[in-house]
Order: sequence, then C-alpha cells, then structure tokens
Amino acid sequence: MVCNLSFKSATVPNDWKIANVMPIFKKGSRGDPGNYRRVSLTSVPGKLVETIVNNKIVSHIEEHKLLGKSQHGFCKGKSCLTNLLQFFEGVNKHVNKGDPVDIVFLDFQKAFDKVPHQRLLRKLSCHGIRGKILSWIENSLKDREQIVGINSKFSEWRGVTSGVPQGSVLGPILFNLFINDLEKGVNSEVAKFADDTKLLKIVKTKANCEELQKDLTKLSDWATKWQMKFNVDKCKVMHIGKK
Repeated sequence: MVCNLSFKSATVPNDWKIANVMPIFKKGSRGDPGNYRRVSLTSVPGKLVETIVNNKIVSHIEEHKLLGKSQHGFCKGKSCLTNLLQFFEGVNKHVNKGDPVDIVFLDFQKAFDKVPHQRLLRKLSCHGIRGKILSWIENSLKDREQIVGINSKFSEWRGVTSGVPQGSVLGPILFNLFINDLEKGVNSEVAKFADDTKLLKIVKTKANCEELQKDLTKLSDWATKWQMKFNVDKCKVMHIGKK
C-alpha cells in the first residue's frame, strides 16, 4: 500500500531520503579524506521501491537502445572486464598495423556527488522518462539529508543539494544516462566504465595530435556545460608505439 501510494502521488517518504554515509578506504594516505569512497546506507524499503523504478527504466532503455555502446558500467552483459578487453583489442588492432597511438585516461572529480539535479531531470526527459516516474525521481532527489559515521561517531545532519546517492539502486543508471552524450562529436575511440573514461587516437602526425586535443576540448566544454569537473591529477596520457 505504501509503495502504490508513493507511485500514485509521485512522492517519496522522508525516511527513504536520509542516508548514513560510510567512508570506504580506496588507496593512498588514510589521512586524506579524498582517498575514501562515500557509500550511502539508505532505507531498505526505499531500495525495494527503487528496484521497481530501476527495472522499468532499464527495460525502457534496452527496448529503445538508448544507452551508448561505449558504456560498460552497470550494464547487463557488460563489466569492467568487457571494457578492458574491447579497448585492448582496439589498441592491438592499431599497434599491429604499426600505427602509434595515444590513450588518454580521464577521471571526473567526485562524479556521483556533483550531478546537478535539474540538468539530470532534463536529460532523463530527453531519454523518454517522463510523467509520474520522472516526478517520482524528482521528489526522491529533493530534500535529501545525510550524516557521516566513523567508528560510532557521527557528524551533524546536512542537506544534499546535488549528486546521485552512491550505494542506492537508482544511482548508477541515473548517472549513466547523465553522461550518455559525453562523447557526442568526439572522433577518438571512447570506452567508459561509469565515469572512468578512456580515449584512443592514432597519432602519426601533428594533425592527429591536434584532432585529439580538439576531442579533449569538446569533453572539457561538455563538463563545463553540465557542471561537472575533471580531476586533473588523475588524468593520464599513455603513448604506445615505436615513434
């Protein structure tokens, strides 16, 4: 009854909007807060309802083939392994012909936390997600609060004004749709796993280098337009070839 009422009224109970954020250590110095992944522990009944919405969205995306082929993160039949194998095959194809290539590894700064809600809703609408479902998602993103807990010590409650909750059921698919058009107009080969993006380009001449730079500029312009930011310290370039 609660689930049906939530869908019918396109509103989400406040208890489903609060989260305990648990920092999960990734690597590097444990004293640097930037080296922790923020995972939101949210309401279990809320996650069950999110699963229903998520399944509807995934069915819609698969039926109309809306998600770009470059995306491997949180996609049925794809994984980190398929991302690496497909990209590695592309590199080998060029190198075996004797063509030198540049690979650019890109990383968004706090990607899941930075997603602007109104821009996200606009993109969902462009993907055909409208009506009660869109209104329900809009309400679920509104008035969220979180608290950070470490060793049974907790911070004060703070409002969440942007981003999709890490650890939620809906978060990954919402993020995938948000960055679905990231490589639009880019000529380099692109592979994505959620926000982690790789560019591949043959670089035989100065003109090839300039084309690669144009692609990077387009990605930078996209990030500026959609209020995202690249983590420059984690962006790397790898050159493969004898020249």
